[in-house]
Amino acid sequence: MKIALTKLSTKDLATLAQRIISNIQSGKYPVISNHPLTATLQNSYTEYDAVYTKQIYSGKGKDVATADRERDVAYANLKSFLDGYRKLQSAPNYQSAEDLYGVFKTFGLDLDRLSYSSQTAQMKKLIEALESPENQQKIALLSLNTAFADMKTKHEAFETIFGEQAEANADLRQMTSASAIRHDLEKNLKTYLNLLTAMKDVRDWKLLYSDTNELVKAAKNSEVKRKEEKPE
Repeated sequence: MKIALTKLSTKDLATLAQRIISNIQSGKYPVISNHPLTATLQNSYTEYDAVYTKQIYSGKGKDVATADRERDVAYANLKSFLDGYRKLQSAPNYQSAEDLYGVFKTFGLDLDRLSYSSQTAQMKKLIEALESPENQQKIALLSLNTAFADMKTKHEAFETIFGEQAEANADLRQMTSASAIRHDLEKNLKTYLNLLTAMKDVRDWKLLYSDTNELVKAAKNSEVKRKEEKPE
């Protein structure tokens, strides 16, 4: 009974292990029911099954990118308005626009081009500065309360999603690597198959060997089929 377990796809390996374990637990083969190797195989499969379909990363990357774009737009719109309004010296309260634009300049006029972490740090300082009583009064004079609140809300939403992504990624990194889990399952499956091969001529083991061999053949056929379907 020979099979290159390392060449099986992630799914095919899981399927083979699951079928072998179900066969063991069927009650048809008393000789293997209480064998200590069955518990070891079951444990390694359970661990593999729990993680093999998991993504390496949290999957929140798109949400983070979307939240970042939204805060970028809110930031850019408010900045652009102030830049344009401050140049209209005939417009009422243009000096308030000039002053507020100066606050933007203090923390950088290209925050939307910075890395996530750098932008977050600078945006936090910018918002804190704009929240001063003096600047809030200027924002009110220009009727920009809603625009400012939108920028602040979008920034806070980004921070929340980014924090969730960081936490999720940290949890995934703390898990045993999928490759190590697969290696353990392959090792235990190989040991089990070697045991059956060694005992195949013993009366009580013949049927178990024969049935398991059919499962192995099915797994090998799946591997061949997968290769044939793979595009050139």
